[in-house]
Amino acid sequence: MAGEDDVPESVKVEKNGVAVAGHGEVREQFKGKRRAEQEAQVQAGKVKGQLPKKRFYRARAHSNPLSDCQFSVPTKPSDFDWSEHFPAFFSQKETTEDGVLEETAPVVGGISSAVVSSEEKDLKVRFADIGCGFGGLVVKLSPLFPDTLMVGMELRDKVSEYVKERIIALREQEPGQFDNISVLRTNAMKYLPNYFEKGQLQKMFFLFPDPHFKEKNHRRRIISTALLAEYAYIMAVGGILYTITDVQELGEWMKTTLDAHPLFEPLTSEELEKDVCVGLLTTATEEGQKVERNQGSTYKAIYRRISGSGDAGA
Repeated sequence: MAGEDDVPESVKVEKNGVAVAGHGEVREQFKGKRRAEQEAQVQAGKVKGQLPKKRFYRARAHSNPLSDCQFSVPTKPSDFDWSEHFPAFFSQKETTEDGVLEETAPVVGGISSAVVSSEEKDLKVRFADIGCGFGGLVVKLSPLFPDTLMVGMELRDKVSEYVKERIIALREQEPGQFDNISVLRTNAMKYLPNYFEKGQLQKMFFLFPDPHFKEKNHRRRIISTALLAEYAYIMAVGGILYTITDVQELGEWMKTTLDAHPLFEPLTSEELEKDVCVGLLTTATEEGQKVERNQGSTYKAIYRRISGSGDAGA
């Protein structure tokens, strides 16, 4: 007599007197049902005013910043249309064949030849959260700096989609609020100068970045001598760069690297006490909250962009 192991998975079996599919078919049906339910709930999270649920936007804790991802990138900062991200701050217009300016809907994808009014030309993103995760920091910063445009930049597509849906829901729940924040899926290690002009950013945040423990992967770290030169280029003189980690070795690495760079100097203890952003470094993000719950240690390195020879006449 054949044992249970010899019975094909596709054969019908009885369980509690009820005919059911074979084990393999049951598993496939369950997986398909689960995926369908998850997709339905993701769509339900897009109902007006309903916040998305993180469990339906699962992704790896970190992503390889050196890999090639498929998303559009502007050739230069002036090519990027921010009105799609901050519609309350911009009235987007395009020139018709007759030379008349007309209101148009934002162009999906971010890159456009839209023309904005002269008083809107000075509206620029001033804060950038690099590797923003689920967007906790920009959400907390929004009411503190309501007239400042800020963007979270995230490489993982599912996570950036979550932040996008979160911001949309928050705007619908509280009209007039959270209009100054947005999220952008991009690779900050490669394309920051494609989005930001020289001296544009006033604050940059690097909260709990991937430590890349292996020495051969240290080149992937978001704070390095080469990348600091890039950050110095897009930061305004006097701008503040914030870093925090719960990995002591990485904290020492970031501090040593910043100390060695001629265009950055550490803030004094008095300045740190007065800065409202410092307290948010440990409380605004999921990672920071987890470290705090576990009573873990954190290592901050907060530096000011100072003037250098290349800033003369800027």
